[in-house]
Amino acid sequence: MRQFKSIAIIGAVTDRERYSNKAVRAYKAKGYDVFPVSLRDAEIEGLKAYRSIGDLPGNVDAASLYVNPKTGIQLLDDIASKGVKLLFINPGAESDELVTKARKLGLNPILACSIVSIGMDPATV
Repeated sequence: MRQFKSIAIIGAVTDRERYSNKAVRAYKAKGYDVFPVSLRDAEIEGLKAYRSIGDLPGNVDAASLYVNPKTGIQLLDDIASKGVKLLFINPGAESDELVTKARKLGLNPILACSIVSIGMDPATV
């Protein structure tokens, strides 16, 4: 059984080879409510992309970071303010400082590939 039903993919892009795009497709295929967050693109995989997590309509259950740790740390307060209870910190997005701050904000960080966490193989998405 799923722990959450909606997820923000932070750092999403239209490039289908990038893991952030694969995450959008994987979660969409599994029936989640997916909210791409992108500074570059207005639409990703047929979904409206938001410029920041603060722009999302209402709260979101989970978020998946596909940004560098320095950027991720700057986004944590906004992520927490959207009601996020589960934060995936994907490979390359992690740092001790980011994890520590995420825990202090009650974000329940998980250092893992968010695509694998829903039983999909990024190589086949």
